[in-house]
Amino acid sequence: MERIHVHNLGKQYTRRHAVQKSLKATVLSLFRNTVQKEKFWALKDVNFSAKEGETLGIIGPNGAGKSTLLSLIAQTTQPTEGEVQIGGRLSSLLELGAGFHPDLTGRENIYLNGSILGLSKKDINRKFDAIVDFSGIVPFIDSPVKFYSSGMYVRLGFAIAVEVDPDILLMDEIISVGDEEFRKKSLAKVESFKARGKTMLIVSHDLETIKRISDRILYLDSGKVMNLGDPSLVVDEYKNFGIYQKGQITVKDYGTREVIFENIFLKDNKGNVREEFFPGRPLIIEMHYFAQSVIKDPVFGFSLSDSQGKIVLGTNTQLREQLVGTISGRGCVNVKIESLNLQRGVYHLSVACHSPDHKRQYHRKDNFLEFRIALSGEEEGTVYMPVKFERGE
Repeated sequence: MERIHVHNLGKQYTRRHAVQKSLKATVLSLFRNTVQKEKFWALKDVNFSAKEGETLGIIGPNGAGKSTLLSLIAQTTQPTEGEVQIGGRLSSLLELGAGFHPDLTGRENIYLNGSILGLSKKDINRKFDAIVDFSGIVPFIDSPVKFYSSGMYVRLGFAIAVEVDPDILLMDEIISVGDEEFRKKSLAKVESFKARGKTMLIVSHDLETIKRISDRILYLDSGKVMNLGDPSLVVDEYKNFGIYQKGQITVKDYGTREVIFENIFLKDNKGNVREEFFPGRPLIIEMHYFAQSVIKDPVFGFSLSDSQGKIVLGTNTQLREQLVGTISGRGCVNVKIESLNLQRGVYHLSVACHSPDHKRQYHRKDNFLEFRIALSGEEEGTVYMPVKFERGE
């Protein structure tokens, strides 16, 4: 049974650009509209279906159209073209605090959101304790939500969304935010929903988690479907897309620049800056940053890719549970790889700093530094391992 059917879906928006004007043009503009308008498609020609009991992961870079797609399915915005057909009760958690009235208490917002989702007061009364218990905010349930932390917002919103027992659940970046305890509870609830035959559409930048929990993955870029299918294959394609093009490595530098990487150094274990390293020995990455303001719990990460653009290692402070805390001004984050187990070849370093919910990319530098692994002999492969040959008895 199909729970969601998306047919030729498209959403068009209008950008407005202010025009640079001379003094004369500025005076004249008081009497006529000189703002240039540009139309663009946030989504175009999107087609797919999701069956009862299926978990569909949605991945793609920032601006790919992922959140727009969920908003169209949730019917919080209307499509420019195409249609979405829904079969069953739908619950969604699309953005932090969505649907909450800031001046109402947590208790009042539970009843408000429950009624929006179609529950009677009797139904909400029956589910109320389970919602509060799952959210873990019992001491604050009668405080206005405008005083809640972002973590409390997420926990309460998620608790409401799942405890109303929908047939279809939409989630945007929820499984990758919050503390470790909340993430475990969220993933356990997702597994429980899968076992009960619920249909879920989940947007996430946490590629390993989304690969593990999804039956299929939809890969979006620039509003178009790039691939839809096996989670491992689609994630691998997404990781490598745009890195290796026509035999050349593409260097990218982008982000909001609320945090800026001022210098990146590759050093050996003696503190020497190097461009050539040896397998089995340490590699130290120094990431010198400048935070324009106070930034709470930023995530720092890096990846190493080979000459073909394939990522051989990628991780961050969130995945490793080694958070750096709140930052401001200048600072440095060091990464030590105890043993660089790579074979001879040319490799590239990418670094990134983003918000804990992955929605704000502060600064990202793809393939910023190139380095070499030196090794005598003609061994093959990409991984270096100490090997000892012995003659047996």
